[in-house]
Amino acid sequence: MKTLKFILIAFAISLVTNINAQTADEILDTYFENMGGLDNWLKVEGVKMSATLNQGGMEIPLEIIQLKSGKRMTVINLQGQVLKQNVFDGETLWGTNFQTQKPEKNDAETTEIFKLEMNDFPDPFINYKEKGYTVEYLGKEDIEGTETFKIKLVKEPMMIDGVEEESVSFYFFDTENYIPIAVQSVIPIGPNKGMTSEATFSDYQEVDGLYFPFSMTQGLKGQGGQPINFDKIELNPVVPDEDFMFPKEAAVTDDGNDNKN
Repeated sequence: MKTLKFILIAFAISLVTNINAQTADEILDTYFENMGGLDNWLKVEGVKMSATLNQGGMEIPLEIIQLKSGKRMTVINLQGQVLKQNVFDGETLWGTNFQTQKPEKNDAETTEIFKLEMNDFPDPFINYKEKGYTVEYLGKEDIEGTETFKIKLVKEPMMIDGVEEESVSFYFFDTENYIPIAVQSVIPIGPNKGMTSEATFSDYQEVDGLYFPFSMTQGLKGQGGQPINFDKIELNPVVPDEDFMFPKEAAVTDDGNDNKN
């Protein structure tokens, strides 16, 4: 009888797991259908977004470019000065130092973490099984008064200080429209390491048959965040490869940092 009891328990656990996996896939299928169709998302080669960041009452124009090849960058117009941040050409990750106004390469560990995101364009849930990712439906949860489906996404592990750590994010899909309204994840590196970041999304609008949030807020969970409003989103932009490359005139200083003369 004990053996039968254990078999029944194991069967019940297996059944619940399968139901959760199936439910997660059903949610994702409806999500892509409502966002314009998976086949259409697979055709996207790049996205260029023009936005305004509100920081302490100051309106800062910025431009975000992401390409299917993995190349990406953020261009900030700060009081007339054009600064590039999180620029990635597929191998090198770099940005402009706000104090020196010179380009600097990121360290190897940060660059490797950034490389892991190359598979996530235009959406990490696309072909997630082929990428080796897993998803799990965790039930419903209230996010600022809105009922949501909570889905756990586990991606490739990251190397943090030489130690392999799990990469986990939690997505919250509106139960009415099946679109994500929030994403939460633990910050792996930097001064806020170990804290939970949260991005919220709203004002979904159609762009060439696909739907994008035109308003988002990004910051630490429970501490508010910086609102970003998108003025224009362009699909499949033509961007020269040299725009992503680390400036050739940048010299290597004695301390190993690359700086622009």
